[in-house]
Amino acid sequence: MIKEKLKLAILDMNNDEPNQGLRCIKEIADFFYREVDVTIFNVRGKKEIPDASFDIYISSGGPGSPLEEEPWRKPYLELMQQLWDHNITSSDSKKHVFFICYSFQVMCNYFQLGEIKLRKSTSFGVLPIHKTKKGIKDPLLEGLNDPFYAVDSRDWQLIQPRLKVFKEHGASILSLEKIRTHVELERAIMAVRFSDEFVGTQFHPEADPISMKVYFSLEETKQKIVNNFGEAKYNQMMERIDDPDKIIMTYGTILPKFITSAISSIKQPIFS
Repeated sequence: MIKEKLKLAILDMNNDEPNQGLRCIKEIADFFYREVDVTIFNVRGKKEIPDASFDIYISSGGPGSPLEEEPWRKPYLELMQQLWDHNITSSDSKKHVFFICYSFQVMCNYFQLGEIKLRKSTSFGVLPIHKTKKGIKDPLLEGLNDPFYAVDSRDWQLIQPRLKVFKEHGASILSLEKIRTHVELERAIMAVRFSDEFVGTQFHPEADPISMKVYFSLEETKQKIVNNFGEAKYNQMMERIDDPDKIIMTYGTILPKFITSAISSIKQPIFS
């Protein structure tokens, strides 16, 4: 018996600005071409919103404030609520959703899990991320070091978690940003499992070290980073891109595990 492919929607939240993330997400999803058909929706640039017929959704990062009321916002959140409600009422064929950076901030704000606030300065680089007790046990982060490393690029952050709301939703904090002993600032929440099927990261698990090195080696890109963050930050980032224990592990673990787990969960009822 030939089984139909599952449907995977990539929600492009980049607002038509040039980026590397969308291509990286597409390449990871295309690795599963035997099992999923991939469709990209330009949510912010063209107000393209998929329906609820897809099995797996990956919502990308993007620029700007996650709090702005834009025309795409209402239908986007209505779709997410529809998928959430479906998972509550359906005993099988759940909808699986992964949120990255900007999308993560939008959804944490929607669920009122904490405060979404502008950072004092942009966080940028290949930075350490620490697992929480829940994160250590979560299958999504299994196989990663503690701390593990990922590409971080953000002006906003989720802080001051409302633990009562987390408990009501059944959500859990999986990771926190680097420990800063010399700075008295609250550490941002870097990953949240909203439910068995909904999960998101503040960092960029899709970042591909090979293409990133090529992109950041371009003179124009290098000068922009050096001007904004300094040469030491640039050199540190390039060294960490090459490290086999850092973003290559994150790239090969988190999104592939999410897609693999989703496929397995959706197809399981066929064999039960």
